[in-house]
Amino acid sequence: MDSNGLASFLPLIILFAIFYFLIIRPQQKQQKAHAAMLAGLEKGDKIVTSGGLIVTIVKPEEDFIKIKLNDDTIVKLDRSFVSKKVEIGNENA
Repeated sequence: MDSNGLASFLPLIILFAIFYFLIIRPQQKQQKAHAAMLAGLEKGDKIVTSGGLIVTIVKPEEDFIKIKLNDDTIVKLDRSFVSKKVEIGNENA
């Protein structure tokens, strides 16, 4: 009866393993990479906000980032609204 009970849980265990390796693990890797990118932001970096604006960092602070929208406008942005960092050469892509 013990092996029969284990056999009934085997498909559930396999399904969980597939779910873990296809969804949970890649998402965790992406979250770690995004956190590392946020920690490495420096003055002069270009970023894309979650609203789609491409801006330049003026001063990274602990919870906020001062960004330059144009030559005259500098605003504060919460770090959670940084979508990605624009790599050099990809500004016009």
